[in-house]
Amino acid sequence: MSTLAEIEAAADALSPEQKQELLLFLAARIRATKPELPEPRKFSREQIGAWIAEDEDDMRRFREGTHLPGPTSS
Repeated sequence: MSTLAEIEAAADALSPEQKQELLLFLAARIRATKPELPEPRKFSREQIGAWIAEDEDDMRRFREGTHLPGPTSS
């Protein structure tokens, strides 16, 4: 077995229990590689405050029903 298609075909032939065992094996291998995580994103208090204010304004308009588009003429 050297191609992905061959591996996929072989995996399709496995029993459900064997597929689960294969999945657990692959997950363990992937975890073992420990891919680098990106640096955490940093946001200023002002930026977060602006997002919250925008969300609150959106919710207010939603509750008031002003978020709906007006009637269109056909």
